[in-house]
Amino acid sequence: MTTAADIMHPGAQWIPAHETLDRAAELMARLDVGALPISDSDERLCGIVTDRDIVVHCVAKGLDPSKTTCGDMARGTPRWIEAEADVSAVLDEMESHRIKRLPVIKEKRLVGMISEADLAQHLSDEQLAGFVEKVYARQ
Repeated sequence: MTTAADIMHPGAQWIPAHETLDRAAELMARLDVGALPISDSDERLCGIVTDRDIVVHCVAKGLDPSKTTCGDMARGTPRWIEAEADVSAVLDEMESHRIKRLPVIKEKRLVGMISEADLAQHLSDEQLAGFVEKVYARQ
């Protein structure tokens, strides 16, 4: 059985909710990633901030990324998957919520992230085509 831990990118890093978006952008650039899980004061997942969030929901709206926090960008219920979950559960979670990145949690702590690139490396062509159709299809 292939698990979330088998296909994730290990070593994902939190950004605290109180950190500003300019700091998030700096960390994304340093880590060469497009998204960071946002943690609350107890290091629990409270959202995800993406490079697109910074541009579309902050800069394009005239907000100051040095004053806008990552917590300000956290909307809705964050989605995640347990490290031991089967890859079919990963696909179900990502497809049903139409998300492209999924934090992987083990013992209530972040252990990795699954992105589209991770899926492309580990799924069959048929599984990948199904993912793309469900996540990117306009509804």
